[in-house]
Amino acid sequence: MEWTLARLNERREEPTELERVLLRLADPREYLDEPDQLPAVVSAVNAFLVYEGARLENPGGRPRLVACDPSLAHPGSQGPAELSAAMTDLISDRKMAALLQHRLDEARTCYANGAHVAAIIMLGSLLEGVMVHVVRERDASRLGSTSADRVTLDTLIKTCHDAGWIGADVERFCHELRKYRNFVHPRAEIREAHTPDRDTLDMCWPVVNAVLNDLAASQPKTATPKPTAAPVRPVPRPSPARPARRP
Repeated sequence: MEWTLARLNERREEPTELERVLLRLADPREYLDEPDQLPAVVSAVNAFLVYEGARLENPGGRPRLVACDPSLAHPGSQGPAELSAAMTDLISDRKMAALLQHRLDEARTCYANGAHVAAIIMLGSLLEGVMVHVVRERDASRLGSTSADRVTLDTLIKTCHDAGWIGADVERFCHELRKYRNFVHPRAEIREAHTPDRDTLDMCWPVVNAVLNDLAASQPKTATPKPTAAPVRPVPRPSPARPARRP
């Protein structure tokens, strides 16, 4: 750490050289003997870099310095509300549950780096993926003749509410999130004349939290079959002793 501080102080007036030192800190090749040290070092460096609106990342082992929102340095803004329901609790398809969890992780990455529109779009995608699989697994007949690949998020929200799986308040806010999710189309954002910011994202995230909570609470309980008692075999009655024959 002393070496790092010395190099940073030497190059504090040279942005390009300073960046090279920081990138070296996040380079896996520097930790071949102690690979477990890399995450701790990157985390420690990011703890003070965030005040400068930057952070180190090393996706795929390639270190890079990216811009981030300085507000992440404040304790009250460390991250979005935690989701209390696990994907595997709601969706039996393990492959789909893992994919949706990955979407959630990507939304967190967008949140941490100030990509507010991208995070909202990812949350909307997550919402649609969860709802369509919940409807298919609980009562596919509610989709009628509509294919699961063509059903809209608007229909899914209404279906989940009509089925009693999400509350009325959650349904209303879901539709607001749906409108922002449509910003995946640039013209939709132009029509609304509004660019989502961190406050918008902070309002959208709890909606997803509420949806998962309601869906988990309304999960049908599987009846546990009662153990079948083994048939009772009749105990044979002892036969009376026969008198011995006289010779």
